Amino acid sequence: MAMRYIPISPDEQADMLAAIGLQTIDQLFSSVPPSLRLQEPLNLPPAHSEIELLRRLTIMAARNATSETFSIFLGAGAYHHYRPAHIDALITRSEFLTSYTPYQPEISQGTLQAIFEYQTLVCQLTGMEVANASLYDGSTAVTEAILMAHRLTRRRRVLVAASVHPEYREVARTLTQTLGLEIELIPYNRTTGQLDLGAVRLDASVAAVVAQSPNFFGVLENLEAISHAAHQVSALMVSAVAEPISLGLVRTPGEQGADIVAGEGQSLGIPLSFGGPYLGLFATRQEFIRQMPGRLAGEAYDHHGRRGFVLTLSTREQHIRREKATSNICTNQGLMMLIATIWMASLGRQGMKEIAWQNVQKASYAAQRIAALDGYERRFTGPHFNEFVVKTRRPVSETLARLQEDRIIGGLPLGRFYPELSDCLLVCVTEMNRREEIDQLVNCFDQM
Repeated sequence: MAMRYIPISPDEQADMLAAIGLQTIDQLFSSVPPSLRLQEPLNLPPAHSEIELLRRLTIMAARNATSETFSIFLGAGAYHHYRPAHIDALITRSEFLTSYTPYQPEISQGTLQAIFEYQTLVCQLTGMEVANASLYDGSTAVTEAILMAHRLTRRRRVLVAASVHPEYREVARTLTQTLGLEIELIPYNRTTGQLDLGAVRLDASVAAVVAQSPNFFGVLENLEAISHAAHQVSALMVSAVAEPISLGLVRTPGEQGADIVAGEGQSLGIPLSFGGPYLGLFATRQEFIRQMPGRLAGEAYDHHGRRGFVLTLSTREQHIRREKATSNICTNQGLMMLIATIWMASLGRQGMKEIAWQNVQKASYAAQRIAALDGYERRFTGPHFNEFVVKTRRPVSETLARLQEDRIIGGLPLGRFYPELSDCLLVCVTEMNRREEIDQLVNCFDQM
């Protein structure tokens, strides 16, 4: 029977206490010394009726700057993309509305099939041979890739591009600092915005080279050249991805020689919602499958020849061989994985290519118009996807504050992460930005 949450009545409370042989609620806490117990009621405002509460929450929610009320030009790892309406209708079906795979997974054939389809689509998207059932988010996925490279090579030095998302790098440092791994930054070229691999020592002590494309500045990296250089010293190449829609247009990391692809899947139909929950993508080559974190759903057939799905590989701590688990990943982001699966299956190869193309076209239009204004310029010359760095003579904080007055979220100030770029902001343009919005952004820049 469907029930709303309604506090119990005094009679129901008395019945429950009687069932356990008590007369009052206080008797439940008799083991707590009186000196430690609060002797007066909590200082809380009076209770609201449901109507009053909804009105209050609606007023509070209206203070948020959302994609419905503002023009959004903010990316940097969280992107405003098209979400078909049927996604929410499907994921809110009761059989899907959990992040967990049941502990007897084979009785949940629908969940396992969804994971299998997700893995297949991620492999096609990244050009890799095997993908896991998802991880927490982009930052933990990249960290898992570093740990996996360390296990495979038995080396402790890891080269990470300074143009990898700064928060991914921060999480990686936090999670690897007790393992003795040395994370060394690869500087970026101050003209192109691409990593400068020649500025670091690349030798047989390196476990992996980690590069992101498009990188945090929105610039596309030459992953093929980076892979080649890494493989020259038998190191692995880890391709970090924060904007997977770019893979609808550019060559996949697998085609460019990457050994591990790890990143964020939020762009694949997951809404912007105060920073999460997000989705960790992880894919690699078949030869490395035994060191892959997380779990893997596979296809099998019963003795009648009927197709089914099984939990094929699970090198995590929750099952057997806890002490030999490859990571502390406890569960995959099941519901987020399902969203990404529905999104990718709905758009298909051509639909994703179309969205990627719109991103490039609109971002290029915005970049060209802004760069043509007096007082603004594109900071880096490298090819970009849907983000680009703008240098401005006016203080960045004043610029963004002025844009907010016109209900525009104009971008991310880069000085927070890169002090040398304190006069720059990162602007993102997606298929959701109409030409009128872009023109309004440009006009606002021009009027400052």
